[in-house]
Amino acid sequence: MTISHASIIQTYQSGVHVKANVQIVQLEYLVALARERHFGRAATACHISQPTLSVAIRRLERDLGVPIVLRGHRFEGFTIEGARVLSWAHRIIAERDELLADVERMRGRLNMTARIAAIPTSVSAIPLLTSRLLASHPAASVRVEALSSREIARRLADFEIDAGVTYLDEETPPGCRQTPLYQERYVLLAPQDSDVMAAQTVTWAQAATLPLCVLTPEMRNRRILDAYMAAAGVLLQPVLEADTVGAIYAHLDRAHLATIASHAWLYAFGVPTGLAVRPIAESRAGPTVGVITPARVPESPAADALHTAAAESEMWTVFDNLLRQFRTER
Repeated sequence: MTISHASIIQTYQSGVHVKANVQIVQLEYLVALARERHFGRAATACHISQPTLSVAIRRLERDLGVPIVLRGHRFEGFTIEGARVLSWAHRIIAERDELLADVERMRGRLNMTARIAAIPTSVSAIPLLTSRLLASHPAASVRVEALSSREIARRLADFEIDAGVTYLDEETPPGCRQTPLYQERYVLLAPQDSDVMAAQTVTWAQAATLPLCVLTPEMRNRRILDAYMAAAGVLLQPVLEADTVGAIYAHLDRAHLATIASHAWLYAFGVPTGLAVRPIAESRAGPTVGVITPARVPESPAADALHTAAAESEMWTVFDNLLRQFRTER
């Protein structure tokens, strides 16, 4: 299959103007190789043999007149030129998929896979978004990944995802369409028998005395907590670091640890047996979490559908009511 603006790519070899016919399938093989980082796995993902994939990529290199893949005994990455070609491949395939989805939408149904990347602290909230999307578009499907805010920005720019669920703050990529979902509020989730849990509220300094399990430093949530602790005159020194909220929860009960949680976590994970929730006394509302997509014309059907679902999800109300419920149950 070819697509008009993608099927002819202008290249220059030895001063001669060359027109190269580039097929979509070649670009799909290239994207699969970038994703799998292995020729054999990429071939399996594309339902072809490894020699077929290798020949297709060598033909792409020959037709474009530039080296794309660094080859040794195994896949070693992409050349500088290859990285540029890969970026275009992501864009061309994304626009092909958006075209087909838009045609389906004209026919009265939206048949697509919405690719969402979410910061780990928001993953527990994603079902409120995806359930709304799938209820409105039964023919659609969803793929969700947990990534750092910086990786989300990179993948949006490279057309590798349709939308990000991330913090709407100074680190948000410029020029994005944004729909707020909720504002993070922080609570201490710790064993009921901890001395600090005897009070109705705790301070950041008191929380710092507990054996804490928190996200890793490359996560935006962790940088926020570090800043709050520093403002309170204490240093956050966790006993355990993890890159997912699920991993944090897995350690809370068994390892008798505590964590500083976003109230959104309570929606999916609740409060494990033997633990309790306490608001942090001087904790102000944290940054807003929302859906971001590149501001492009025409807009991706998936992006538009996700913004509509986000506006209808009522996460702000759901999470604030849940936090009030846990405070009342104390």
